Amino acid sequence: MATSTVENYIKEIYLEHQRSGRELVSLGRLAAALSVVPGTVTTMVKALAEAKLVRYEPRHGVKLTSSGQKLALHVLRRHRLVELFLVRVLDVDWSEVHVEAEDLEHAISDKLLTRIDEFLGRPQFDPHGDPIPSATGKVSKRDLVPLSMCESSRRMRIAWLADQDAQFLRYAQKHGLTPGAMVKVETRDAVGDSITVLIEGRGAITLGTAAAQKIMLAPT
Repeated sequence: MATSTVENYIKEIYLEHQRSGRELVSLGRLAAALSVVPGTVTTMVKALAEAKLVRYEPRHGVKLTSSGQKLALHVLRRHRLVELFLVRVLDVDWSEVHVEAEDLEHAISDKLLTRIDEFLGRPQFDPHGDPIPSATGKVSKRDLVPLSMCESSRRMRIAWLADQDAQFLRYAQKHGLTPGAMVKVETRDAVGDSITVLIEGRGAITLGTAAAQKIMLAPT
C-alpha cells in the first residue's frame, strides 16, 4: 500500500498536469504546490520513478506512468467522495471540507469507500463540481466555458468552481453561485472590468471578470 506522502505526490502531479495541460510537470511547480523545497521533491520523484509510478526527465519534469495515473485517480476518488459525504451527510461547510478530506483520503478502506459511494447514489461530481473518478478510473468529460466568456442572455448552468480557496467558496455560496445554479449574463462593463449576472431564484449580481473566470458553466 502506498504511503500518504506517495499518494499526495502522485495526486498533485496529476492535478498539476490537468491545470497546465503540459505533458511534463516541472519540479518547481510541484514543490510550490506541495510547499516543500525543490531538493525534497527531487529525492521523492526519483523514488517514485524507481517504483515505476512516474517517468522523470531531469531538467524537464515528471509525468505519471499508467500505474501512477491509476493510483492518482483512486486517491482523487476517495478525496472527492469524502468531500461530498461530509457536505451532504454531516453538513460540513463546503469551504472547509478540502482540509478534512486531505487527511481522511488516506485513512478509509476500499470497502468503506464503496459503501459511501453506494449511500450517496454513485455521484459523478463532488460539492465543488470536480468529477469523481469511477471505480474503474474513468472521469467524466465536459465542455465548460467560464462565466466571463459566456454569451449574453444565454441561460447556462454552473458546473464547477475552478478556484476552491475557502474565501472564494464562501463568496460564491453567499451569492448563490454554486454548482447547479442557472445563470444568465445580462450586461458587461468593459471599463469597470465586470459583468452583471442574473441568478435564477436569487436576482442579479455584479462581479469582477477575475471572479467570473473561476466559475465554469455548462449548457442547460
